[in-house]
Amino acid sequence: MQDLAFYETMSDLSGKMVRAAQANDWDRLVELERSVAGMRDRLDPLPMPAPQPERERKIHLIRKILEDDAEVRRHTEPWLEATRKFLARQDAARAPREL
Repeated sequence: MQDLAFYETMSDLSGKMVRAAQANDWDRLVELERSVAGMRDRLDPLPMPAPQPERERKIHLIRKILEDDAEVRRHTEPWLEATRKFLARQDAARAPREL
């Protein structure tokens, strides 16, 4: 069973991921993402029923984590698309030219 502190920590890390993405600090973002992924992999797939206040807090934290994830993607997807285009141009420049 996961206690509330586990979700609080994940939420804190997801907030830090947002700040790293906003600052274009990709190394820090990757580091934080690895931490969150490790925690996510340890989540109990069948958590024990929790008292209503704890359940509501977990729901709030999960929603915040999902919102933070969307915000991180809002910052990273344009960068990833630009990188894809750059790499495609580099591949095209290296391709043998037809005569």
